[in-house]
Amino acid sequence: MEAVSVLEKPAAEWDWRQRLIEAILAAPEPPAKRKMTYEEFLAWADEDTLAEWVDGEVVMTSPASQKHQLIANFLERLLGLYVEQQGLGMVLSAPFQMKLPGSGREPDLIFVAAQHVDRLRRTYLDGPADLIVEVLSPESAGRDRGEKFYEYARGGVPEYWLIDPDAQWAEFYRLGEFGLYESVLTGREGQYCSAAVPDFWLRVEWLWQEPLPATDVILLEIGGVAYARRQIALIRGRGLWPEDARG
Repeated sequence: MEAVSVLEKPAAEWDWRQRLIEAILAAPEPPAKRKMTYEEFLAWADEDTLAEWVDGEVVMTSPASQKHQLIANFLERLLGLYVEQQGLGMVLSAPFQMKLPGSGREPDLIFVAAQHVDRLRRTYLDGPADLIVEVLSPESAGRDRGEKFYEYARGGVPEYWLIDPDAQWAEFYRLGEFGLYESVLTGREGQYCSAAVPDFWLRVEWLWQEPLPATDVILLEIGGVAYARRQIALIRGRGLWPEDARG
């Protein structure tokens, strides 16, 4: 009896394996991922959803690191206050979307010039921003330098900044005459003058300082005497200027 059971066991095991393989092969293929329209994507995603829409599919993204967030917040304050004080338009940050043909992305920062604010919708920008800033992370670097780089150029975004906090490296691009981005400045240091934001310039070294410099100090350096005079006029207008300092 023992000899028979030992001889039968491999045959039984083979039969079991064969039935398992046949069952797997006979199983229906999983349904293909259903694509959604951009309107369906907006209805599905809320403001806490870390996702983008590309060619009808959802692309999930990862939360930002502290270093990433600090630099993004610094640039948002700096650009936002400058643009507001000059009446140049509007600066928006993620998770606000920008819709281009075939994609709905969430850039870290968007600048929309005053003449283009009619592109703004309640939850997204319908068309290209005048400037986009992406702060890179290990998870996003491939998209920011790859897919998004070409999407933004094809979509007509005239100026694109890439900031890499880990490598302490910045890249500034402008759209050339052939619809491709041309490098204007790359490196760890230097001064970049924006074409999209009139008279705004940025010293790259500011981005790597720890702690990051105070926004009002940087705005004074960028705006110079004109900025100082506006601030003094504002203080005087509110009756906060000391009597013995009146000229």
